[in-house]
Amino acid sequence: MPVNEMAMSEDRLGKKLDQCISDTIVKGCGGLLIGSVASLVFFKRRVWPAFVGTGFGIGVAYSTCEKNLNSLK
Repeated sequence: MPVNEMAMSEDRLGKKLDQCISDTIVKGCGGLLIGSVASLVFFKRRVWPAFVGTGFGIGVAYSTCEKNLNSLK
């Protein structure tokens, strides 16, 4: 593999990882927000809906990140 092509692949990997991190933050916070609203409206201020929402958000972000990183091959 030529040196220039190797640098390009490292740049692509770096961009994909940056996207994964930002996607995880956005989806995790979105899940936390949705879980918190559900907790206030439906579950009499319990904590577990916020945790479940955050977990779902991070899980979706992980799945998306895994798909994006596998497309680099």
